[in-house]
Amino acid sequence: MTTNLTPDEQREVFGDFDPGQYADEAEQRWGQTEAYQESARRTAQYTKQDWERIKAEAAANTAGFAAAFTGGVPADSEQARALAEEHRQHIGRWFYDCPYEVQRGLGDMYVADPRFTANYDTDHPGLAQYIRDAIHANADRA
Repeated sequence: MTTNLTPDEQREVFGDFDPGQYADEAEQRWGQTEAYQESARRTAQYTKQDWERIKAEAAANTAGFAAAFTGGVPADSEQARALAEEHRQHIGRWFYDCPYEVQRGLGDMYVADPRFTANYDTDHPGLAQYIRDAIHANADRA
């Protein structure tokens, strides 16, 4: 992820998270893909306000998933599928075109990569799997 933020702005927006921490790995794994290149082009132009909006939208989506998960809403329900669609639209709006199959891959990565799983499961163990299942249910419906 490329940003044009100063180090102080990065700390204000991302806190202790360093957005460049996984940059080399991401470029190695996906650098030749159109999605990676599109994301790099878009994110290089974002302002601090853009990043704050992106972060707030993502947090609201995750909070929606967490509420559905802890409320016992099935991952294949209309509510969970709507959250998955919101997730897909967020990625498409801010980073790269995100067809259902690409989003399926992201959902699978949320479960397969312990770093992603830990991010989602910190407060709600099992949330990463729930999000993955909702993503798959939404893609199946489409």
